[in-house]
Amino acid sequence: MTGVPLNIDWQQILLHLFNFTILFGALYILLYKPVKDFMAKREAHYAEMDKKAEQALAEAESGRAAYEKKAEEFEAEAREEKNKMTKEVEAERERRLSQAKDEAEKIVADAKAEAEREKSEIISSAQKEISGMVTGAVEKLALEQSASDAFDQFLDAAEEADHE
Repeated sequence: MTGVPLNIDWQQILLHLFNFTILFGALYILLYKPVKDFMAKREAHYAEMDKKAEQALAEAESGRAAYEKKAEEFEAEAREEKNKMTKEVEAERERRLSQAKDEAEKIVADAKAEAEREKSEIISSAQKEISGMVTGAVEKLALEQSASDAFDQFLDAAEEADHE
């Protein structure tokens, strides 16, 4: 060990280097490859998850678009149905108003006819009463006239009997 400065043993260094190489190789084989494989699998797993998430997002977007389209169709159909029902209700209302007007006109016409009939009956009844009253008055006048004439004749006859 005389020719080695600083007390360096090359054989020890080479042995340590050889041990380090064996240790590095063993660790590489035992740790690096499994870790690298694990990392590759993990990366593939996350890539697959990302791909599935993108597919799910695309499906959700297409589903949302289909839902929005159906919602718009439903709203359009609902508006159309509402308009149709509104028109039907309006037509029914108009029909019922017309029917009510017709019934009201019929009721008024019937009432007028009934009033005319009652008026005719009242006039007829009044005419009969007036006729009866006139007949009664004429008979009374005729009786009074004939009674008065009879009384006058009686008085005349009595006067003539007195004068004789």
